[in-house]
Amino acid sequence: MTFNLSFLSLLAVSVFLAILLFTLTYYLNPKNEDPEKLSAYECGFDPFGQSRSRFDVRFYLVSILFIIFDLEVMFLFPWSVLFISLGSFGLCVIVYFLFILTIGFFYEWASGALDWD
Repeated sequence: MTFNLSFLSLLAVSVFLAILLFTLTYYLNPKNEDPEKLSAYECGFDPFGQSRSRFDVRFYLVSILFIIFDLEVMFLFPWSVLFISLGSFGLCVIVYFLFILTIGFFYEWASGALDWD
C-alpha cells in the first residue's frame, strides 16, 4: 500500500510541476516576434525554392545508414559495462559482432552507397 501511495504522490508532484513550469514559461517568456525569427531556417542561408521540393534519394540512404550504424554501436555500451564479468565468451561475441558490422560497412562502401557524386 505504501508503494502505491508513494508512486501516486510522486506522479501528482511531477504532473503539478510540469503544468506549473509550462504555465510560467508561457506567461513570463518575452514575446519578441520579428520576421527574422519567424522565417524558415535552412542551414544559415535565406530560404530558396519550394519547401516541398524533392530530396535526392542518397540523402535518405546516408541518413538511414547512419541511424543503423549508430544503433549498432549503442550495443557496445552495455557490453563495456559488463566486460569483466562476461569473460572470454563475451569478448568472442563482441568480436564477431564487430566483424559482421565491419563487413556490412565495407559492402556499403564497395557498392557505392556512401559516394556522393
